Amino acid sequence: MIASYPFSAIVGQEDLKLALLLNAVSPEVGGVLVRGEKGTAKSTAVRALAKLLPPIRVVAGCPYACDPEAPNPECPAGPHSSDAPVEERTVRLVELPVGASTDRLAGTLDIEKALSEGRKAFEPGLLAAAHRGILYVDEVNLLSDHLVDLLLDVAAMGVNHVEREGMGVRHPSRFVLVGTMNPEEGELRPQLLDRFGITVEVAGSPDPAERVEVVRRRLHHEADPGDFAAKWSGAEAGLAASVETARRRLPGVRLGDETLMAISTLCAELGVDGLRGDIVTARTARTLAAWDAREEVGLDDVKRAALLALSHRRRRGPFESPGVDPEEIESALPDPDPPEDDPGGGAPPEGGGEAAGEDRRPDPEPSESRTGAGERGHASSEPFRPVRLEREDRGSGGPLGRRSRSVGASGHPVGDREPSGGTRDVALAATVRAAAPHQGARGRKGPGIVVRAGDLRENVREGREGNLIVFLVDASGSMAARRRMSAVKGAVLSLLGDAYQRRDKVAMVSFRGEAAQVLLPPTSSVELAASRLEDLPTGGRTPLAAGLAKAAEVLQREGLRDGERRPLLVLLTDGRATAGPDPRGAASGLRSLGAASFVVDTEEGHVRLGMAAEVAEVLGARCLRLEELRAESLVELVERRRVA
Repeated sequence: MIASYPFSAIVGQEDLKLALLLNAVSPEVGGVLVRGEKGTAKSTAVRALAKLLPPIRVVAGCPYACDPEAPNPECPAGPHSSDAPVEERTVRLVELPVGASTDRLAGTLDIEKALSEGRKAFEPGLLAAAHRGILYVDEVNLLSDHLVDLLLDVAAMGVNHVEREGMGVRHPSRFVLVGTMNPEEGELRPQLLDRFGITVEVAGSPDPAERVEVVRRRLHHEADPGDFAAKWSGAEAGLAASVETARRRLPGVRLGDETLMAISTLCAELGVDGLRGDIVTARTARTLAAWDAREEVGLDDVKRAALLALSHRRRRGPFESPGVDPEEIESALPDPDPPEDDPGGGAPPEGGGEAAGEDRRPDPEPSESRTGAGERGHASSEPFRPVRLEREDRGSGGPLGRRSRSVGASGHPVGDREPSGGTRDVALAATVRAAAPHQGARGRKGPGIVVRAGDLRENVREGREGNLIVFLVDASGSMAARRRMSAVKGAVLSLLGDAYQRRDKVAMVSFRGEAAQVLLPPTSSVELAASRLEDLPTGGRTPLAAGLAKAAEVLQREGLRDGERRPLLVLLTDGRATAGPDPRGAASGLRSLGAASFVVDTEEGHVRLGMAAEVAEVLGARCLRLEELRAESLVELVERRRVA
């Protein structure tokens, strides 16, 4: 096994290294989220961090890392006596796989042993192993919703509570949460995003000399890990000593009232929701001062801390990129030394406030823009809350989400069955019912019940899954009327926002002229889909058959890569086909792939030809008019029924 790469040997990536070191100095900063493209040393840096942390003292043999100075009186492995043996060990870096189960993360109560042997048995999970250490989630944006919910609860409370069938176990779980992600694969839910204290963006270096040095060090490390580690051992020891020194200095760092007021003013000016941004910025600024060997926090510390702590807290919606402009921070913070000769900030330029030579041409009309010769792109109308489009059939436990119904390992119990293998999710009442008729034959005496392996039943749970939503958009000349295309884009944006909330993957195909094209292959990033939609050119003839065939290609290809995620096609068209073959053949082929389909009829006017409904019939799809996509509010529903 190749030894881990030394932290001090990482080339460049200064922001990444600083963010991790700040959490090493002060775990109260709250963890770090590392965003960036693949191959930028994200995972390498995180895995190297643990070796720089001072060792911790634990009760010997305790799987929950109990502190001997203050052991948990309710420790599942305890209680620990005051003279229990103590050991010193390194801080653990625990990795959470994206596909882990709830039992693997939180631990599990063995109900089978409780029933058959009459004793409570608990198998600790990753949250127990990560206590007083680091919990690392690579590709954290791909984490299943049920694991995200569990992490949110434990991160907020610092306690993991596992309860099943009336039996429960609690144990402390406080850790530094570190996540890495590639934004192109989708964003995080805002609730989890806010749980990371600071965030940092990383990218590959454009400097050839720096890239050469990265390759040189990596090849040396792979060829002779021992020699490479020895070469950097001095730098590693120095860095670890700096972390320990900064930890000792941190309690004495002063944060004055004026600086604290500047932090809160900054957060208010930037529109940061809640108070966690204020708190994390203050903690990060103090840690920066301690790391730089200063005894008091200054405005420069606040500026650097704000860039790390606030950029991911300004996100307002699924299509907005997180980030904060350093100039915004400069303008929101008070100027320590305002110029005496210019109290008003300078006079406005002549010419009615416009700079000399400023372009005074009117802004382009917001609903229309040129995207190329003879092509027009139309801005989208205001998004709205759409109705839920879902498959009518139930899945067999695909990727967890919030769209279509599925039967699997999570959700609420809807029945029970005999287990086909090991039993993890015991249906207690059903198991007791199965065992009850046999108690006389089993010689039961006194209270209790004798349970055999054949009596065990497991829960059948129904939940929701995420789907692959393929948007097939008619961008031809028949759709190019400004108002109609604007409405179509608004509808797709609304459905994209809905897909983000329901944890779907999305793909986008358009057709116009003589062919169809894949605007976006299947991805979890609705931001990419939204940007491709806004740049969508329109005009030309309508090759509907080509569009249906291209969508079928996307579904077949993705079915080989991710067969568990069931597809759902949304076709937005008026149904006209003015180029290519008859679309009915392509529609029949698409239907044979087993995708649930919806056709959104975009035809307008008092006289409608109903061509979209004909396409829907061949697809076996439900046909909706564009206006029927909008979900009614409770007030609108009551009013409509009152009028009716």
